[in-house]
Amino acid sequence: MHIDILADVICPWCFIGKRRLERALALRPDLSATLSWRAFELNPDLPIEGIPREIYLSAKFGSATKAERLYAAITAAGRAEGIEFAFERIRHTPNTLRAHRLIRLAGDKGCTEPIVEALFQAHFVEGLDIGVTEALGEIAARAGLGRAETCEYLSGDAGTAEVRAEERRARRLGIHAVPYFVLARDYAISGAQEPEMFLPIFDIAAGIVEPAPAEA
Repeated sequence: MHIDILADVICPWCFIGKRRLERALALRPDLSATLSWRAFELNPDLPIEGIPREIYLSAKFGSATKAERLYAAITAAGRAEGIEFAFERIRHTPNTLRAHRLIRLAGDKGCTEPIVEALFQAHFVEGLDIGVTEALGEIAARAGLGRAETCEYLSGDAGTAEVRAEERRARRLGIHAVPYFVLARDYAISGAQEPEMFLPIFDIAAGIVEPAPAEA
């Protein structure tokens, strides 16, 4: 069974959703699944250099205080999944185009999962600016990609058209929020659902059970 995951690496619920999908798959050890990470920028109009975190929070939530209340709930949900969010370390909200391009490069090199995990960890736990080429080179090196190769790749436009095409395709399909999971290209799950919510869809997508007939 193939699973397409639409996500952005500055979306905390996408990080939580990743963990919950992993737990769901662990509950079905006999199920063979392959994963593809698809680009979806939450803030595609941000300047390529990103913006200061305070400005971003004020524009998105009205104030840093309101954001803190929201992030308190996210922190609790993350801790339950083994994620220690450190929102206070994030000083800059990045444009994630380069990060998505890095994920595409990792796919070509066969190391997508380590790169995606490293990007989430770098942003949410370490507070690194994952919009900066040099930081992305360091993150790539940790996950097994060459630092110099990564920086050279990101210094040009390679992968940009493909990232934009994935995003346009998602929005044409009516997808406006992530995480969003597409199983076997036919069955969708929206949001960072609990692992138990995935299991019946796994069974349907894998052909273990038949989907319920549509009501007349």
